[in-house]
Amino acid sequence: MSFSDIMGMPLLASKHGAEVDRLIFYIHALMAALFVGWLGYFFLTLIKFRKSANPKASYLGVTSHFSSYLEGFVAIIEAVLLIGFAVPMWAHMADGFPKDSDATVIRVTAEQFAWNARYPGRDGKFGQQDIKLAGASNPLGYDPKDPASKDDIIPPLNEMTVPLGKPVIAYITSKDVIHSFKILPFRVTQDAIPGLVIPLWFEPTKPGRYILNCAQLCGNSHYFMRGTFNVVSPADYEAWVTEKSKAGSGPVSFE
Repeated sequence: MSFSDIMGMPLLASKHGAEVDRLIFYIHALMAALFVGWLGYFFLTLIKFRKSANPKASYLGVTSHFSSYLEGFVAIIEAVLLIGFAVPMWAHMADGFPKDSDATVIRVTAEQFAWNARYPGRDGKFGQQDIKLAGASNPLGYDPKDPASKDDIIPPLNEMTVPLGKPVIAYITSKDVIHSFKILPFRVTQDAIPGLVIPLWFEPTKPGRYILNCAQLCGNSHYFMRGTFNVVSPADYEAWVTEKSKAGSGPVSFE
C-alpha cells in the first residue's frame, strides 16, 4: 500500500509524486505524534497540579530538563525530515532536469483567465518572440516571418497534450498578474510570474485527462481559470502533432 492510499490522497500520476506523498506522510505523522503527546501532557498537568493536590503554590519552577530533551529530540526529527527527505527530493528535481531533446517541451503563458500553450513542432525549435509584434491577432508576439514559427503548434486555450512515458518540461510565465500552474495528480505547482520564464518538469505515469488549476488568486474570475491536460499514448500523441501541424486544423479529441 502506498503513502497516497494510506492518507487517502488524490490520484497519483507522476514519477516524483511518490516522494512528495512520502514526505507529506512523515510530516503528518510527526504532527500527529506531537498533537497526541502535548495533549496528553496538558491533561496530565491539569490532573497532577490541580488545586486539591497542591493547596500551596510552588515558586521553585521546573527542575527537570525532560522538556528540553524532548524539544531537542523533536528538532532532530525535523532536521532528518528536512535533510534526509526534503532536500534530496528537491536536489533530484533540480539536478535531474532532462534535456529538451529528451522531453516534451511546452511554453505555458498564463493570463486572466486562461492558459496559452505552444509547442515547438517537428523542428524542435520555437519561433522568436518580440513584444512589439504582440496584438489582438498575435497576443504572444511571435514572429510570423521566423522559419521556426511555421510549424509551431498552438492548441486551443486551456488545452495541453503530452505523450505517456516521456518527461514534460513546461516553461511557465504570465502576461499580466501572478498565476500558479497546478496539476494535483502530478504533484506539481509553480507560480507564473510576469517577466520571468520558470522551467518545471515532471513525468506522467498514467494516461488520462487531468485538470489544470490556477492556484493563485488572480482576479474576479480566478475560479474560472481551469485547463485540461491530456496524457495519451505515444501513437495518439503523434497523431495529435500531425493533425495540429496542418494549417487550419481543429482540435483533436481523445475521448
